[in-house]
Amino acid sequence: MQLLHRFLSHFFLSGCSDYNPLKVRRACRSKAQARLAFEENALPYAKGRTFVNPYSAFKFYEQYGFPLVIKPNVGGFSRGAYFPIENKAQLLRASIGVKKWWPNSIIEAYLLGKNYRVVVTKFGVMSVLRRYPPFIVGDGQRTIGALIDIENALRQKMQLAPVTQLIPKNKAIKKHLKQQGMRFSTILTDTQKVYLHHKISLKLGSSIEVIDKVKLSDNNKQDLIKILNFFNANILGVDVICKEGIEVDFNTQPCIFLELNSRPFLKMHDNPRYGEKPKDLDDFYNKLKQLEITDNEKY
Repeated sequence: MQLLHRFLSHFFLSGCSDYNPLKVRRACRSKAQARLAFEENALPYAKGRTFVNPYSAFKFYEQYGFPLVIKPNVGGFSRGAYFPIENKAQLLRASIGVKKWWPNSIIEAYLLGKNYRVVVTKFGVMSVLRRYPPFIVGDGQRTIGALIDIENALRQKMQLAPVTQLIPKNKAIKKHLKQQGMRFSTILTDTQKVYLHHKISLKLGSSIEVIDKVKLSDNNKQDLIKILNFFNANILGVDVICKEGIEVDFNTQPCIFLELNSRPFLKMHDNPRYGEKPKDLDDFYNKLKQLEITDNEKY
């Protein structure tokens, strides 16, 4: 098992931070563990369950209906995730396809909203990010393909790689455009916003916006600190979807906590596509580096 997790750490978590002891990392390693923690701390989370047999996924659909999400119980960066699942054919493909990533899977209700990553530390909230699927905005003259080229040129000028990657013109994006009745040759109207994929994935050209931490409501901040203290963690990356926004209390809007990351990928916060880099990141890094962690290489 240790060799397996060592392999997964190299494959899934390359470049991720490592400021938590082994006990904390083991306590919130899977999405199922995170769900139990959310429940115990009265934090909103999507109705869901783990499953091995795809038949169980269909039983869940019969109880809760569509739309749904299926994802591996262990992993990150949206690898192996299927959403939104809106019919039985998609459910069958997802419940089988997810198994190539991890034998134990999660199925849960899907909420369309604003996707955030909040990094909370024992020294306070470090950074708040909003994450976007790849998108472009029309100008009434240029094609989708040309707008992608312009966006990619800007990303290169801003030197956002390797975190924010170029938007590819691949089969996945071509297929997503086709589902919307569009092609790379389609000319968008002025200010028309088109998402090129539904998944937030760096490889698909997703982008990141830094949100000013002062917008985080006091109650939300306390909820985040509560989950950090529950695990006695030094740092956690908390993924949450909010219908209205991070500035509105979690318990007063449709909202779901998705998962916890004991080794959050902090490079995302250093060079965002939108918003300004937080001015106090260096201070947080300095404090985190001074922590004495003796079992970093253990799994």
